[in-house]
Amino acid sequence: MQTRRLFLSAAALAAGAAAFAPRLAFAQTGTLARRAIPSTGETLPVIGMGTSGSFQVAADSAEYTALKEVLKRFFAGGASLIDTAPTYGNAEPNLGALLAEQDLRPQCFLATKLSGVTGREAGLAQFEATLKSLRTDRVELLQVHNLGDWKTQLALARELKAQGRVKYVGLTHYVESAQDQLADVMQAEKPDFVQINYSVTQRGAEKRVLPLAKDLGIAVLTNRNFDDGALFGKVGDRAVPEWATEAGITSWAQLFLKFALSHEAVTAVIPATGKPDRQSDNLKAGTGPMLDATQRAALIAQIG
Repeated sequence: MQTRRLFLSAAALAAGAAAFAPRLAFAQTGTLARRAIPSTGETLPVIGMGTSGSFQVAADSAEYTALKEVLKRFFAGGASLIDTAPTYGNAEPNLGALLAEQDLRPQCFLATKLSGVTGREAGLAQFEATLKSLRTDRVELLQVHNLGDWKTQLALARELKAQGRVKYVGLTHYVESAQDQLADVMQAEKPDFVQINYSVTQRGAEKRVLPLAKDLGIAVLTNRNFDDGALFGKVGDRAVPEWATEAGITSWAQLFLKFALSHEAVTAVIPATGKPDRQSDNLKAGTGPMLDATQRAALIAQIG
């Protein structure tokens, strides 16, 4: 099983990446960075959280209990954006219960989806059920999941936005093969948000989606920043590069998240975790400087 390793000591660059020697000075502030949503200017913390898998646990389990601490650290660290979906098993009911238990809903920028449904009435029924599961009367972001029935569902999301039940609308996908279609719909519809996969080894979004989002003023959430854990398998037990430790980066997770955040079009990343220590580690990626062009190239050369 692929797991994250934390590396706390400096080490030499792996062979083949030694030619890169970034010189970016490190200025750790400890404050989670925020970026603007272009359509309104409202700012979001750059580190968010997903719930697929991690929140799909039994309510009487040790994993569920751990999620209480995961959420506590998330909000204490200055984060607010949580992404979920009604098709993530019991993730929405669990999230709704946990937010209510700790009275965290007022601090949460809650994002969910119209997912796997066809037709306006089915979409509306799903949305009503989602609100019940999440124990709320509104959500900050409603996204059309994987472009499913997107014309009907995006129109519904905009209706709900006009009613004040949704603040922003968006479109999502998670595979590179769908990015051209997503870009076409972005150009035609100009949603407030898009969500797409983006990582060191999955950089297809750089071709059209990210430049178009920047040009059109669309906020971008990126998922699969660890390529479903495959990136940790690539690095194994190696320590993070010396240039990264000199910049205050102490884990591969931080480095991979900073890679995604270093693209100027990206608003926030949404890594999922059910482990409190990993939550704390993820949050560190949102502080201090991001990667410069030389550092990005060095990481791609070493990993990609």
